[in-house]
Amino acid sequence: MKWFILALAVLMYVLVIVFQNKKVWFSSIAALLIVAVGMIFPNTIFPLVSDAGLAISETGSRLYALTHSVGTLVNWNVLMIYVGSMMIASLFIYSKVPAYIADAIVSSSPNTGIAMVLILAMTGIISIFVENVATVLVMAPIALALSRKLKINPTYFMVGLAVMSNLEGTATLVGDPPSMIFASYAGYTFNDFFISHGKISIFFFMQIGMIAGCIFFYTFFSRDGKKKVEVDKTKIVSVLPAVLLLLMIFGLAAISFLHIEFPFASGLYVMILGVLGLVWYYAETKKDEKALLTLIKELDWETIFFLIGIFIVVGAISEAGLLASFAHFLAGIIGGSKLLGFILILAVSIIISGFVDNVPYIIIMLPVADHLALSLGIAPELYMFALLIGSCLGGNLTPYGASANVVAMGILKKEGYPINFAGWLKIGAPFTILTTAVAAFFLYLVWA
Repeated sequence: MKWFILALAVLMYVLVIVFQNKKVWFSSIAALLIVAVGMIFPNTIFPLVSDAGLAISETGSRLYALTHSVGTLVNWNVLMIYVGSMMIASLFIYSKVPAYIADAIVSSSPNTGIAMVLILAMTGIISIFVENVATVLVMAPIALALSRKLKINPTYFMVGLAVMSNLEGTATLVGDPPSMIFASYAGYTFNDFFISHGKISIFFFMQIGMIAGCIFFYTFFSRDGKKKVEVDKTKIVSVLPAVLLLLMIFGLAAISFLHIEFPFASGLYVMILGVLGLVWYYAETKKDEKALLTLIKELDWETIFFLIGIFIVVGAISEAGLLASFAHFLAGIIGGSKLLGFILILAVSIIISGFVDNVPYIIIMLPVADHLALSLGIAPELYMFALLIGSCLGGNLTPYGASANVVAMGILKKEGYPINFAGWLKIGAPFTILTTAVAAFFLYLVWA
């Protein structure tokens, strides 16, 4: 059965990599096959025993294979947080508040070089709470308009928007699916992303990377950005979505602080805020059902269904003992060297995430990093944070490492400034190496 699960998982991953636009189909089919085999052959993939250690009947085991897969392996709390935060993020963009803030930054900055870097920093900060592609789409018109006024090539600016939005994706629990998956696995609350076990946590390492990234881009923008440019400030539609966003952030922090035992507390809270936002949007658009349905339809449902399938497949891999075996294999390679293990996880994560979706990679590798750290007698956070940093920043390496990169390339092509693989690598490679090295260095100092 181990070999069956391994072969199925490998086949699924190969198909996901080759046919990324069909990834939901492959993850869903693989998950259904695992559940079906678990029901047809009871007590194999998901063995169920009684408190006395005796095997349960075949009927009970078949039912358990279904309920355990859907009810336990799939993390519904994470999925609710993701759907709810996507709703709030879409409304936040609709409110025009991000565009208003960006215009204010340009108007108040001493010169456009500093303004452009501040806009990139703002892009990263927004991306902490808003999906990366949506962040790029809302900031792109601002970047393009400023580039036209300065009569400069917008390539660095647009690439900067993409890579900075990717960089901050893992900074908080609501930033991106990888951070939610990590929180689910490690038992991290919203507050733990800031301080954990008395030490600074992943949020601050990502901010160190962002500062390095801002310095990197300023070396380019300072050449053309000496003068000041005035812009017309965008009119805000409503501040309510911004209030909902703040309520989400502080509410999740409060739930973390209070340590509420109810397992779906965070997810339900965010979902309720998202639904309240949709009710407001429905009233705001004069009860236009078509506009409401369009907003709901444009949420990232593909990732949601992809995650459901991946949760089940990786859960089966873990319960079959394959992840523990892989961790043991890696431990043999690094030979007890804490630093070598750290570098290996970081480097492999960067390379793989430069070409492959980091969500399935994160789900597979988190238990491996955890087991590996425990086998060496070190804090699991050292390797799990290295995994997050490498897979998050590795997406900046190539134009296909993240969806935001593909969107930025499409916008540049439409504007008459097409960028190819080599052109992206020229900017993305040094940015990735610099930001990863700085963030990883401070991570190692604090947690090693």
